[in-house]
Amino acid sequence: MGAFSIWHWLIVLAVVLVLFGGGGKVSRLMGDFGKGLKNFKKSMKEDEEESGDKKEIEEDATPKASEPEKADANKDKADKDKAANG
Repeated sequence: MGAFSIWHWLIVLAVVLVLFGGGGKVSRLMGDFGKGLKNFKKSMKEDEEESGDKKEIEEDATPKASEPEKADANKDKADKDKAANG
């Protein structure tokens, strides 16, 4: 029987069939993987944009010592935004 038993050959055959079996399984699997990565990157970019918008609002609401009138206006705006958003 040689160096390998029947079980070794059956396992090798199963792996070969899974990887290179009909229907382009590997290419479909890689395509699905690529789509998943693309969707993940898209959602991460959207999250960064949303958090960037929040940072801008927080920066606008930060009072500045050199401009007290503008700081009061920004504070009023921030209070209205908080009341509107809950």
